[in-house]
Amino acid sequence: MTQTPHIKTALDVIALESQGLDALAQSLRSGALAQAFVRAVDVIKAAPGRVIVTGMGKSGHIGRKIAATLASTGEPASFVHPGEASHGDLGMISRADVVLALSNSGETKELADIIAYCGRFDIPLMSITSGEGSSLASASDVCLLMPKAAEACGETRAPTTSTTMTLALGDALCVALLRDKGFAATDFKNFHPGGKLGAAFKKVGDIMNPADKLPLCAPGDSIARVSETIAKNNFGCVGIIDGSALIGVITDGDLRRHLSADLVNRTAADVMTKNPVFVTPDTLAADALGVLAAKHITSLFVCDKGAPVGLLHIHDMLDLGLI
Repeated sequence: MTQTPHIKTALDVIALESQGLDALAQSLRSGALAQAFVRAVDVIKAAPGRVIVTGMGKSGHIGRKIAATLASTGEPASFVHPGEASHGDLGMISRADVVLALSNSGETKELADIIAYCGRFDIPLMSITSGEGSSLASASDVCLLMPKAAEACGETRAPTTSTTMTLALGDALCVALLRDKGFAATDFKNFHPGGKLGAAFKKVGDIMNPADKLPLCAPGDSIARVSETIAKNNFGCVGIIDGSALIGVITDGDLRRHLSADLVNRTAADVMTKNPVFVTPDTLAADALGVLAAKHITSLFVCDKGAPVGLLHIHDMLDLGLI
């Protein structure tokens, strides 16, 4: 395919931003940025309050995203607009908080009041900037100094590469904090109950069909009894239990595959799939979906200590929006 001018521009932009990220990674491997990054994690961990993220213009948009990611991963955080801060919103910042200010140049005048406020009340001030020796860098207790990198928009020097680097460094900070506190998928679900991510982190016990709806038969039941039980439900299968333990499963497909003249004379034990795969109520919905896909099945029994307590059907996943 012939490369059009637009595609060439797109590739040039991506290449320049990639170079900026490479430079950022190299700075994190050694030098002052690595030390500052570790200090930033420690300062946030030590703060009893929230992380207050602030920035103006494009840095503000990046700051909102960083604050949102922190909050969704269990680190209380808020974004405070520096312009609004000068007109009353400084009251949103408490002495228990830590402030993370973003400014590529480090000379964003709108940040002046927040910088002064942090100094006045001894509130830890951290920054992400590429302005070495700037007002913001000099005032910061911890300065995450990014390497200089060419903006992808050379004509106007509009924030492009620098905002990408700031966002990546903010994400790195969020994930480092997340892993430090042992934040797990089940914790994430508490802060993100909606959407496909929230659905994926639901537990099977929250979405399974309950025990009173289970299609169950005994090993000695006739195939006629098995067929009748399958026909009465929409799951396309029946569980075979010995006492309270699930020992087998028969699907409508199994009955078709065993179709013969003497099928009516056989029992559930003759046809069932022994030692069937199952999940527990604590299994994540996303993991259960993986089992359904890997086994090419549409229903999955949910067992607690070997006894069936529920049933999960592929339609339940559709209802959740996982498929």
